[in-house]
Parts: sequence; C-alpha cells; structure tokens
Amino acid sequence: MNTFECLTQFYGQYDEDSRLRCRHGMVEFLTTMRYIEKYLRPGMRVVEIGAGTGRYSHTLAQQGYQVDAVELIQHNIDVFNANTRKGEKITIRQGNAMDLSVFADETYDITLLLGPMYHLFTEEEQKQALCEAIRVTKKGGVVFAAYCNNDATMITFCFEKNMIKHERYRALTDPVTFKLTSNPEELFQLYRKEDIDRLMEGFDTERLHYVGTDMATEFIRETVDAMDDDTFEIYMKYHFFICERPDMVGATHHMLDVFQKK
Repeated sequence: MNTFECLTQFYGQYDEDSRLRCRHGMVEFLTTMRYIEKYLRPGMRVVEIGAGTGRYSHTLAQQGYQVDAVELIQHNIDVFNANTRKGEKITIRQGNAMDLSVFADETYDITLLLGPMYHLFTEEEQKQALCEAIRVTKKGGVVFAAYCNNDATMITFCFEKNMIKHERYRALTDPVTFKLTSNPEELFQLYRKEDIDRLMEGFDTERLHYVGTDMATEFIRETVDAMDDDTFEIYMKYHFFICERPDMVGATHHMLDVFQKK
C-alpha cells in the first residue's frame, strides 16, 4: 500500500479524537497549547496543516481566532466537522502538507504543523512540507512543527515490548547507531534532534524553543492516568520545568520545534 492508503486504513480504525483527551495525552496537548499561547495575539490568523480531528484548531477557534485547517484523511475531516461548534470561525479542506498552493504567501501569523512530519518518509518530502509551512507564514510569524522521537520509540517498542530481535524491527534498526528507519507500512517517521537541525538548514528562520511535549509521560502513562487533580497539577509544573532542558528532552516521545520566520 502507498502512504495515503496506509494512513486511511490506520486513522479509520484509530480513535485519534480521544488521544489528547485522556490524562496522559493531555500532557502533550497542554504543553503544545502553552507554547502556542505564548505567541498568540488578538486578531491573528492561524492555519493548521494536518489538523487531524481538530483538537487544536477547535480550541483556538473557540478562543475567537480565525482558523483554516488542512487534513489529508477524509475520516478525520468527518470527525473534525462533527466537532465544529456554532460560531467558530473555522474552515477545513482536504489537502496535502506538501502542496498548500490554495494559500497565498505570508497569509498566517501562526502555522501549526503538528502531524505531517510523522508520516513523511524522505528528506525531500519533509523539506517540502516545511517549505510550504514557512511560505504561508508571515514574516515574523511563528511555526510549530511536531516530530516523533527515535530513542523513546526504541526503548518503548524494541526493549520494553521485547521487539528488538523481531525480524520486522531488526530490519529497520541500524545495529551501530540504533537509528530506526520507517516506511508507509510502519506509519511513523522517527527523528533525533540532529535530523531536525539538518532539515532546518537553509531556511531563513530562528529557533525559539525545542520542547519535549510529553517527556517521561509515555513511560509512566498508567501512573499519570491514576493521578488525582492535585498530583497532576504538580506533575505538570515539574514537566514544564524540564521540558526544554537539553539534558532531558531526549527522553520525550514527541518533540515540538518552535521557530520564527525572519
């Protein structure tokens, strides 16, 4: 199957709409929103590329922002539309992160690229998606790009779930660097910070933040889900304190690269 067919099959069966609503999933959502809200100002226009079922788009539209969303998978668009509330200034269209030609240059103040980099498997595709996101962003605007972490995946799937000797994972693992490769059937492209740094070379941007959006949460998800409200509040304070620490960000499952277009 090609990438589109694999993603259609996966998201048709996966409850993406609930992923960021459970307590451990809320850590990623709350962290991402915390950084988006650092740069939001009244009257700003927002585009979300690869909006999924619209968790971020709807939250921002409900705060009064004009949001335009693009999503590849029709099932996600259907859920997105079902989640739309009366009065939201929001649009959704089907489209590909590598071709945003429906949008003019320098249209948006805030650009969210929170899903597409998970599913682009060549450097050419990845750079094209970044190029398009930057193109539609105003000078001085801010782009938020999310990635999945190679090493947290190595620990969780290859060691914790004892898949390291499985033929499927052995074929995808560099035996020296433990860098995992991916393909449409495996669904998720994995990165290290040096991969992201290399992708960003040549773009006229300035990094503002490099954030671990869930940090240790995925390793202790049952513990986090069982926390009472007071404990969870303390946990989030700790999480926010460490989520940009260079010596700790490598433990995260999801990274958020926040950069400004010059």
